[in-house]
Amino acid sequence: MAIEQPHALIGDGFRSNASGGKIAVVDPCTEETLWEQPACGAAEAAEALENARKALPAWSAIHGWERGKVLRRIAREMEARRGDIAHALSLEIGRPISQSEGEVNAAIEQLDWFAGEAERLFGETIRSRQGGRLVAAPEPVGIVAAFCAWNFPVNLPVRKIAPALAAGCPIIVRPSEQVPMTTTLIADACVAAGVPSGVVQVLTGRAGDIVPHLMASEDVRKISLTGSTQVGKLLLAQAAETVKRCSMELGGHSPVVVCADSDVEAAATQCAAFKFRNAGQVCIAPNRFYVEESVMGRFLDRMTSEALALRLGDSRDSASTMGPLALASGRNKVENLIADAVKRGARVQTGGKRPEGRNKGYFLQPTILADVPDDARIMAEEPFGPVAAVAPFRDLDDAIARANSTRFGLAAYAFTRDASKAERLSAGLRAGMVGINSFLIAHAEAPFGGVDHSGMGREGGRQAIQDYQNIKLTNFSWA
Repeated sequence: MAIEQPHALIGDGFRSNASGGKIAVVDPCTEETLWEQPACGAAEAAEALENARKALPAWSAIHGWERGKVLRRIAREMEARRGDIAHALSLEIGRPISQSEGEVNAAIEQLDWFAGEAERLFGETIRSRQGGRLVAAPEPVGIVAAFCAWNFPVNLPVRKIAPALAAGCPIIVRPSEQVPMTTTLIADACVAAGVPSGVVQVLTGRAGDIVPHLMASEDVRKISLTGSTQVGKLLLAQAAETVKRCSMELGGHSPVVVCADSDVEAAATQCAAFKFRNAGQVCIAPNRFYVEESVMGRFLDRMTSEALALRLGDSRDSASTMGPLALASGRNKVENLIADAVKRGARVQTGGKRPEGRNKGYFLQPTILADVPDDARIMAEEPFGPVAAVAPFRDLDDAIARANSTRFGLAAYAFTRDASKAERLSAGLRAGMVGINSFLIAHAEAPFGGVDHSGMGREGGRQAIQDYQNIKLTNFSWA
């Protein structure tokens, strides 16, 4: 279909209107309205659930090989829409257009990976010591409800849609209100690929109008959330009422340990690039930088020069290398954390202010804070913005302890040339994912997820599809 406004997808039909009216989407670069989305509510949730119930028997009965073909067709349809999806992403969250197609490519890789996983749903046969054979066979868990954040509006829903479909589960996606057009284009690719009616549905609108109805349904057997730890706790409590299976990718506050034996300048260059990617609005972004005291000056000099080289600008400008924060509330939070750190003794190495000459948009300069004390709020609270908190350390044990000082455990990073030290850091850093001399920890073929208050379950890799399956044991005995 020709897409000019966001739509909900219910059954196999796109809808531009819903029971809750319309919700405006604001451009974070200009603060002007981009478009309006249909606000779904109880009526649309009930209809989507009924469609999913009808779709479940047939979709779950299709051989995994055939489901894999459907996933590959979705991937090809997304390739055909790559430019449109990237454009919508940049408009809705303010990411520079030059960086947006990379996320679409990553989502396509997820679809191709899980197409292969669908083909490999073999189960296991165990020879029984009492005679006969024991067969452990995977079955789809049932209807899935997926709740997605706005910061990666292509990869996040696809990382839930792909394993759900591969496992044989219908899925209902509720995207953030900030990114309905991006999600509409993904849904359009699914329909064009021949996904049966009711297997993939999208409910746009406010979380409070949609989520409670999906959480209360006994038919929804699994939920997958990418969001804050606070929201995750609420949904876990609600899921207990109907004993839903849960996958939770929640908040993070990633530490980086930079040792003196590392290539310090190369480490600082990597740190700056990954810290300020997507204006720092990345769940696995490095936030707390613990740098060995003897190389602190070198690290700060290089990271500062990299930050100053960034070009802050409108997402539509191909020359822009960093855009605004997606939400005004996000910028306000970051500014408060900077003020608190300075009050407690940190110094602003660079940035820390709104850029001059920009009266519109949620822009904030890329910011580096030096000598940040451990009691500063930014060392305990995820900033989710373009600010790096840097502190020195002398002893590696102390650095690891301080890196582990929060309840988050999503990602952690370290830079060293010493192999034994790298092993020590990998074992000692409490996180679901650790990068040694690299920030590249998100891969379609590898598990992605955290521990402790950063969540449970995994996305990506062969482990992810297990969260969308039940394992049925049958004892075939012919005695």
